[in-house]
Amino acid sequence: MKTVLVTGSSGFIGKNLIERLMQCEDVDILAFDQENESSNLIDFVKKADIIFHLAGVNRPEKEDEFKSGNVGLTQQIIDILEESGKNTPIVFSSSIQAALENPYGQSKKDAEDALVAYGRKQKTDIFIYRFHNVFGKWCRPNYNSVVATFCHNISHGQDIVISDESKEIDLVYIDDVVNEIVSILFQKPIHIQDRFYEIKETFQITLGDLAQRIYQLRDMRATLIVPDMSDRLTRCLHATYLSYLDKKDFSYKLNSKMDERGMLTELIKSKHFGQVFVSTSGKGIVRGSHYHNTKIEKFCVLTGEAVIRFRHIFNDEILSYPVSGKSLEVVDIPPGYTHSIENTGEGDIVVLFWANQMFDSNQPDTYYCEVTNEQD
Repeated sequence: MKTVLVTGSSGFIGKNLIERLMQCEDVDILAFDQENESSNLIDFVKKADIIFHLAGVNRPEKEDEFKSGNVGLTQQIIDILEESGKNTPIVFSSSIQAALENPYGQSKKDAEDALVAYGRKQKTDIFIYRFHNVFGKWCRPNYNSVVATFCHNISHGQDIVISDESKEIDLVYIDDVVNEIVSILFQKPIHIQDRFYEIKETFQITLGDLAQRIYQLRDMRATLIVPDMSDRLTRCLHATYLSYLDKKDFSYKLNSKMDERGMLTELIKSKHFGQVFVSTSGKGIVRGSHYHNTKIEKFCVLTGEAVIRFRHIFNDEILSYPVSGKSLEVVDIPPGYTHSIENTGEGDIVVLFWANQMFDSNQPDTYYCEVTNEQD
């Protein structure tokens, strides 16, 4: 059993780290934040086998709070360890600002120096990470994260301000941060220089592109168009964006097209994977009676009974596939085969469809052709 102390446990990185540690076996978590008493810190530091020091101050009311919040707390932890005769490893959440000459950056640099000195004196491991712009769920918007601010404001219909759309920033995703530092419990990462480490994957993006991607994620509900999710940054931004939705906005209505046959509703579509839609048809209704040259489709009857029929357009042989919602199966629709689906049950059928390309009214690749004049 390892006892792990997390300072700044209610902060953005802290909450995500606590969640991940909860999934680890044989780990006892000690959570310390500004609501705790100093006596808690002394007790926790003495018990800890490793310390994830994430607490810090980056937007204080007074400038001298940088020193007390960043350097002071760090030195307090070091003093407790030295007085207790312990050489506990420490993982420290620093910032790229530590390389700059500003009050916040200098306070982070001073905290780093104190930890390096402690590590050398006690001959123990110190892991310092100068994080880039970390983004992900639970980050505070309109504070110090442009991704959190953009996601929150755009999802709530509020304006965003971009001073320079061409400015490029480096981003790192919260799961990558957590995965990296949790791995220290089991193996040492490779340092880039003495006691300094970095997250392996970072993303570079301009502010203009970042805003455009988040607006595209917002517009998915109206356009139904899913961006390229093979791009990992897009996947991470999508997960982040959804975490900022207002609680009353988790669901959204779809536009259904109704006619005498039943209903047809598009669910999602993309240039990369095509589109998914669902339809209902009443008793005896036949849909289809057409073929495609390149477009490929998959049919899956979710509810009811139906028969899917095929005929090669240059052949008279009719193939029949009875399908039922009681035993789900997928039927592939090859090109060059005219096809139809008939509701043969007593109630409505519900059918899920996938097509490998988005429908284009200018190039529908859909040609009317009866499967048979007299259905079996």
